[in-house]
Amino acid sequence: MRCGHNFRSCGGRWSVDESFQAGKSQVGLDQHQVRRWNSWHRFTTLAMAALAVLTICAADAATHAPAAADLIDLTVNEIRRLLNTLVIQPIRDRAHRLRWSQWRRRHQARARRAHYARRLSLELQP
Repeated sequence: MRCGHNFRSCGGRWSVDESFQAGKSQVGLDQHQVRRWNSWHRFTTLAMAALAVLTICAADAATHAPAAADLIDLTVNEIRRLLNTLVIQPIRDRAHRLRWSQWRRRHQARARRAHYARRLSLELQP
């Protein structure tokens, strides 16, 4: 789709689409099965509030407790997983889940560095 000369509206639409996709994948915005407008409105409001809380937690963690050099910052997805594991469905071995979270974040940081190095090497080739 061509956006014409109004690039600001194109960028705004892209961020809205990204936010909607995050809402669908992180808080189940597309999982409602309601028949009335009131129940749909309540469900959507709760889902968006949950996404806002997760986003605020991720932003707060990035500013107040930056990740180590070999880890990526906590993402909305990782915070949702940790809340699920530690609060909603507590298990006996919480230390294992926290180690798994650190391993996943370290692995993602390595993958990101390798991806950027690969892209840079391709751009520098004649």
